[in-house]
Amino acid sequence: MSESVSRLILFTRYPEPGRTKTRLVPALGPEGAADLHRRMTEHTLHRIRSFLAMQPVSFQVLYEGGGEERMREWLGGDLRMDEQGEGDLGRRMELAFSQAFQEGMKRVVVIGTDCPGIRPFHLTGAFRSLEHKDAVIGPANDGGYYLVGLRRPAPELFQGIPWGTEEVLERTLDIARARGIRVELLDRLEDVDRPRDIPGWEREARAATLPVRPPSISIIIPVVDEADRICSAIAGTHADPSVMERIVVDGGSTDGCAEKARSCGARVIRSAHWRSRQMNAGAKAAEGDILLFLHADTRLPPGFESHVHEILGRPDTVAGAFRLDIDGSFPGLRVIEWLANFRSIRMGMPYGDQAIFIRADRFHRAGGFPEIPIMEDFEFMRRRRREGRIGIAPVSAVTSARRYREHGFWRTTWINQLMIIAYLLRVSPRRLARWYRSGLRRKGDATG
Repeated sequence: MSESVSRLILFTRYPEPGRTKTRLVPALGPEGAADLHRRMTEHTLHRIRSFLAMQPVSFQVLYEGGGEERMREWLGGDLRMDEQGEGDLGRRMELAFSQAFQEGMKRVVVIGTDCPGIRPFHLTGAFRSLEHKDAVIGPANDGGYYLVGLRRPAPELFQGIPWGTEEVLERTLDIARARGIRVELLDRLEDVDRPRDIPGWEREARAATLPVRPPSISIIIPVVDEADRICSAIAGTHADPSVMERIVVDGGSTDGCAEKARSCGARVIRSAHWRSRQMNAGAKAAEGDILLFLHADTRLPPGFESHVHEILGRPDTVAGAFRLDIDGSFPGLRVIEWLANFRSIRMGMPYGDQAIFIRADRFHRAGGFPEIPIMEDFEFMRRRRREGRIGIAPVSAVTSARRYREHGFWRTTWINQLMIIAYLLRVSPRRLARWYRSGLRRKGDATG
């Protein structure tokens, strides 16, 4: 998004007793209702400033009452402020969109102050929706909406609407369907407009005073017979408090791997064999906001958590991974690294040994890893790439070269490439897994 083409507009009014939040006057009195409006506007503006710190979007306050001088004294002199103009709410919104488009905007979003649950990610999602939809609407639980966005003028959406009733959203969507306007809906939020809605505001106000913490990370390590490596893998995950848990998912080890993992501080669960099933089981048991899938023979870089937070904090990014280093000394391994990093950065296709990470809610909405015996990471990332950007951290995860040492560089490389080609040619993953096991005669790997 560019400041020259995207605009966010806040509709509000000066908190004058008796003219603001009048439906709350019976419960709070004129002064109390005006004060609640003041606090809700400041709360919404705080959320907007957090959004603007991350996104180069122009911002405008359109107000009623009070005058520009009093509005600037209240909300700050650094904001662009203009009066809403005459007419009902629909006419004023129509004018706001018209002016923004006349000024060269390509994506315009208008919000109010009645839904304190609105957060920066709602705003990010609204602008992202306008990249492929004609309009975006954030429904409120009272039948109206807290947000409306357009990428072209659509004055008909604001005409003939019974403002202030439970029919606002339904009538707006009916008009959109009749006019062929493609609409995307955001999350439904609580509106604070009547006495019964006040507890919703109080919950949001309390939450806003809590210290902000980074999203928590759950690290999931699928294993089969990795007793010699598991403690080293776990030790490399100890970082800041945002790493809340390390889950080792044992797929049937016979070398005491599960007991070793527990002794090194991990939570251990058991799952049916196949790495895909193990990782899905770990994700289901995880409590973190972010899931990071780590192979037992891969080591994370120092400070990995800051890169995870930074990459997943980008609004256009759906998942991420690290660059790849291989710890062997064979000359050909440097070529493999270069190809892997080129593929990851240029094509958005990292593999599992690069420690894939993704927000838990997105992972579960996607249905997790496809439960196939091989190529689960390839297919998972191929699907995520269709949804948005895959971020690659500028630092490397270091993975073991043990298969190259055990089976030979050229043989291992050729078999790996053969698996990709055969998979793209739609050879059954079960057949591929048999070929892979037969080709390498591997032992103790969680993939097959």
